[in-house]
Amino acid sequence: MLTVESEISEQHYRAVMGRLPTGVVAITGLDKAGEELGFIVGTFASLSLSPPLVTFSVGEMSSTWPKIRRQQYFTANVLASGQTDVCRALSRKGPGKFEGLRHQSGPLGPPQLLDSIAWIDCEVQAEVVVGDHFMVMGSVLSMESADGEPLLFQAGEFGRYVELPDRASVAS
Repeated sequence: MLTVESEISEQHYRAVMGRLPTGVVAITGLDKAGEELGFIVGTFASLSLSPPLVTFSVGEMSSTWPKIRRQQYFTANVLASGQTDVCRALSRKGPGKFEGLRHQSGPLGPPQLLDSIAWIDCEVQAEVVVGDHFMVMGSVLSMESADGEPLLFQAGEFGRYVELPDRASVAS
């Protein structure tokens, strides 16, 4: 029988979970005054094919998510490998995150970040408090994609997808 002898520290949890590579996604929206808002998540995922649903998690201390939630619509922008500057801009605290960022209004209003490799426009379907985060589920209303490689994050570093050699060519 397996027993747990010690509590898992936040530092150890981050170190172990940091081994898992994640895609970098910018969640964008508008507040009631029409101000453009955004933040970065590494937890974005497909949840259901029928109906099309997505999910992501955001810390309960986020000051941006409650403003987006009130409007009920958000856009998930899948960042391209060359968009580390966009990631850093939207990771900052305070106003002016969109200054200098190439973007346009999407069909539902939230900003779509140009040069991203996908845009997924959603309506908030549900939100559940889980630990110290909100787990958000969104109904996909429209989506588009473009060519390019995704920006990845793993062990505190940005990277990109690199294809492994084909098995047949490795054997020869």
